[in-house]
Amino acid sequence: MTGNMIEKELLINLTEEYLKDSPNYMVDLTAGADNSITIEIDNDQGVDISDCVALSRHLESKLDRETEDFELTVTSAGLTSPFKTKRQYKKYEGKEVEVLSRNGQKVTGLLKSSDDDGFNITITKKVKLEGAKRKTEVDEEVHFVYDEVKYTKYLIRFK
Repeated sequence: MTGNMIEKELLINLTEEYLKDSPNYMVDLTAGADNSITIEIDNDQGVDISDCVALSRHLESKLDRETEDFELTVTSAGLTSPFKTKRQYKKYEGKEVEVLSRNGQKVTGLLKSSDDDGFNITITKKVKLEGAKRKTEVDEEVHFVYDEVKYTKYLIRFK
């Protein structure tokens, strides 16, 4: 066993450099103790498997397996994985999402808008208005700051 750990910074730089002119972008990079590296990429239209393969080959060509043995996995950000970048929030505007806040509140609603600080979700609540026989659906807009949120993920509803 060689004690060389692959530089995480180096991998991030190589990945971002490679993806710079493509529709793909890096979402996450995790490096395990045994030099197993997983890079997650996303794309506003959805990632093609060939993009993962191409990036993987590119990185392997830049790294020297003689000096450091490593295992590299390039995957696309899963549909049900929590969002990790602001760009993903932008991508899913107008779609239904599930949010779990740090104080344990879980809400589902329509991701209305997002900016550098946070995002807005439209939640439809059923409320009984005074004098009404049945409940009425009322839309309420809720604002979240990124720091208050444990996770936000795209909600896939199978109708």
